[in-house]
This record gives sequence, C-alpha cells and structure tokens, in this order.
Amino acid sequence: MHRQRYLSFNVQSLLLILALGIVGWPSMGLAAPADVLKAEPGDLVFIIQPILNEEQTKRAYQPLADYLGKIAGKRVVIRTLPNFVAYWEVMRLSNAYDLVLDAAHFTDYRAKKLGFKVLAKIPDTVSYSLIVGAGALVIDPSELIGKTVATPGAPSVGAARLNAMYPNPVRQPVIVDSGTAEESIQMLVKNKVQAAMVPTPLVSQQMAQGGGISVVTTTEPIPHIALSAAPRLNAELREKIRAALVNAPNTEDGKKMLKGINFERFDPANEQIYAGQGTLLKEYWGY
Repeated sequence: MHRQRYLSFNVQSLLLILALGIVGWPSMGLAAPADVLKAEPGDLVFIIQPILNEEQTKRAYQPLADYLGKIAGKRVVIRTLPNFVAYWEVMRLSNAYDLVLDAAHFTDYRAKKLGFKVLAKIPDTVSYSLIVGAGALVIDPSELIGKTVATPGAPSVGAARLNAMYPNPVRQPVIVDSGTAEESIQMLVKNKVQAAMVPTPLVSQQMAQGGGISVVTTTEPIPHIALSAAPRLNAELREKIRAALVNAPNTEDGKKMLKGINFERFDPANEQIYAGQGTLLKEYWGY
C-alpha cells in the first residue's frame, strides 16, 4: 500500500497512538501540547491553524495579535503547530489557549464541544475546487481513484472535503500532504501530482497568473474563517474584542491592522453561522 494512501485512516491511527501513549510527542519530534502553548502568566494565547509554517504565521498575523493586545490590555502571543495532525490533537486536549483563528469545521467543533464563542469572521464564504492539469481529460472525481492528489494534510478542511468525496475506503485517491494550498498548486503544475484540492480563490489567482489547470468539481461554499474565544475569557472582554474587530475599518489602529494582515474587514459572526460544519471531522479520531 502506498504510504500516503487512505490518509484519514493513517491520521486516526496516529492520533490513537498518541492518545494511548504508545508513542510520545517528543519521540515524534513534537512538543507536548502544554509546552506548545506555553506563555508567560497573564498573556493571552492566540492559536492559528497551520496553513503557513510557524515563522510565516507569526509574521503574517502579528499585526492582528498586536491589535488584540491593545484591546485586551494584555500581550497576545501567537502559537501554531507544525501540521494539522498535531493541531487537531492540541485543539482537542488542551485548554491552554484563549483566542483562535481557523476554518469553519474547527470553529463549529470548538463551539459545540469546548464552549468557544465565535466573535467575528472573514467576509463571505469559501469553496474548494478539485483541479487537474489543463491537458488532463478528467471530468469526474471518480476518475482520480488511485491517482495522486495534493492538499494540506488531514484534518484540514481541504483534506476533509476531499475525503468526503470518496466514502469508500478502498476506492480513494493517493492523498499527498502538500503542507499548504499554494504548494498543492505548484506540485500540480510541476507534474509532481495528478490533481490538487485547493480553495477556489487560489484557482482564479492561478488562472490569472498563467493557468495550466482545469477544474473538475467545486464544493458548496462554507463560511470563511472565524476568530473565536475560549469560555475562560469573560463576556465583557469578548465583547470588546468583537466590537474592535468589526469596527476596525473605522479607526486608524484598525485600518493599520487590516492592511497589515491583508484583510478587508471582519464581519459579525456567531455559532449559528457555523452550525453543522464540524460534521466533516466525524471521520477523524477524537471527534
């Protein structure tokens, strides 16, 4: 069996091994959950899904962390994980973080299982597209069974969406963990894989920059990423953060922050907007 085949099974097996203590986090090159999120007393821990590597994540979102820190009157420290396997495990097992920015399925899971409150979201919705090279004659996802498909590792929303397209565990593509959606496209155009599962906006971007790809199918849209807060943050602070995010385009500090993270604005959001999105995670150990 190809070592990357049946990714959802492999992820569940790995998480089960971690949960049972058969293999420890350090032996896998990962810090224990409590160590990953460690911060100074009084700091607020802001965890962000691992779309980028740790250095890139901190650089990309430091303006938002600084802005939130001013609102809260505390230092806000960014934490992330090396991959989505570790992210899923830490997210479930640790209560050592205060704020989180991540995708719809994680947002709904946190709201339902961990009592997080959704404060604000990126505008609009996002869908995912299964793409192939421009010359490939593929018109249906079933034609990619046994073929290599790049996407960020499970249980990222791209991998979860791809997994849902192939419910039969013996009739699946070979899923290749690309690390990032951008790298998925690069792997495809360089003929390192035969398809990729990526956010639809990146498809339009690639088309504008030179093409070389063709869309097989596109998923239904889901709410865009959200910022949510742990129940340990008091209601007054949560409301201050919500108001500061939504009103950011109307203040100089807010405008500077939005420009720094390249977001147009934050829209008001709540748990109902994301209700049901977490069902994508039911295939993974620990739901």
